Amino acid sequence: MKKFITLATLFAFTIASHSQSLSYQDLALLFSRDDGNGTARFNSMSGAFGALGGDISSININPAGVAVFNNSMFSGSLNTRETDIQSTFYGNTLNNQNQIFNLSQAGAVLVFDSAYKSNWSKFAIGLNYRLTTDFENNFNIAGNSGVPTFRDFPLDNNTPTIDYNISDEQRFSNIYKGEVSEFNIAFSSVHNNNLYVGAGLNFYSLDFSQQSNLIELNNDGNGNTLDARLYQENFTTGTGISLNAGFIYKANQNFRFGLSYQTPSWFTEMLEETNIVNNDGFFGDTEITVSENPNSIYDNTAGNNFPSTRLIYRLKTPSKLTASAALVFGKNGLFSVDYTSRNYSNMNLSGDDFSQENQFFQNDLRNTHAVNLGTEWRFNRLSIRGGYKFEQDPLKTALDSDNLEGYSLGAGYNFGNFKLDFSYSDNNRTTFYDIYPQFSNQINTADLNIDNRVFTATFSINL
Repeated sequence: MKKFITLATLFAFTIASHSQSLSYQDLALLFSRDDGNGTARFNSMSGAFGALGGDISSININPAGVAVFNNSMFSGSLNTRETDIQSTFYGNTLNNQNQIFNLSQAGAVLVFDSAYKSNWSKFAIGLNYRLTTDFENNFNIAGNSGVPTFRDFPLDNNTPTIDYNISDEQRFSNIYKGEVSEFNIAFSSVHNNNLYVGAGLNFYSLDFSQQSNLIELNNDGNGNTLDARLYQENFTTGTGISLNAGFIYKANQNFRFGLSYQTPSWFTEMLEETNIVNNDGFFGDTEITVSENPNSIYDNTAGNNFPSTRLIYRLKTPSKLTASAALVFGKNGLFSVDYTSRNYSNMNLSGDDFSQENQFFQNDLRNTHAVNLGTEWRFNRLSIRGGYKFEQDPLKTALDSDNLEGYSLGAGYNFGNFKLDFSYSDNNRTTFYDIYPQFSNQINTADLNIDNRVFTATFSINL
């Protein structure tokens, strides 16, 4: 049994199998996600900067790229995200729209020329804030599975009690809030003007909440109806750290390649507070009414009885290995490609008995492959950019449509001492949501089709 800091006497080990909210294995995957936010230049080339550098956001891919800068610079970015989530449940489709505005990036690079005669001619320090993952999203699901799960009224005094065994409808609403943000510090230097090496520290701050509401409408076939509502919430905070290191080698004026490695992110103290606890046999705040006795309402939180629980645990996310190459045609243009491998089967939850979740990681998740392609072409002070990205879904049983795929476009203008850059990116994937995990053999999951559109603007100034 998990060791909870308990605010009520509970059997909390049954949480995952009696909850329409995300399980711990789902949360671990969600917290391991990276939205790829960066500067507008970085986003417009789909983040293919492992062998390029020269952009503050490349610090997340390969810290060696910090020394590619010729001078010190500051940049800040704002983005707006529009997300459409289409849900389908037993033939019923709903469209959900979200629009979010964020400060997605702010950072600076400080470049120092060597004061001594040495093959190490330049040293640079990079400092950057980045919005790693933006959780903000709402969606609704509705349909009729034909399977009633709330069949009894707890206050029923009839003998025998009425069996509400005919399903009329299920409605589900879900709200995600919060983010994972990170602060990066990188150190980089160049040897003989062709070998760039760098290392960095990454500090993470996680703030997440999920609030879900399930409504189920049933009847007994004789005109009596039952309306049930189950509300669940989860609030999680945590801090983490990772390290990364890499190099970029200029083989000649036109070709360069790089390699970088980022350790797992270690979240050493994840604090969860939730109402998903056994309260009178229901896992969450529950209210049930029936047409036979409209003045009698069952409410397991009546009398200020709001049980909740807290859990402290640890999370290790997958490490990341990135190989990169780029073709550079002087100041005219370039092509760049990054290949990234992440082994999700090495994820780990600890701090208590997470044996089932860790077994799931080992048996059901895989080593994923991701490809990022980018290009940039310059016309005097104007730059035109484009990119493409592909990332496998971690689940071994994932459909091809569950893989993330997207494209990006952008442009920038160099005014001399400062630059303005803009980008537009669009990516999409499919996934599912299990409203009734405890009835997985009887009730299908809901299908979700997710489309993200992000517009980013970046201001950069020479220091």
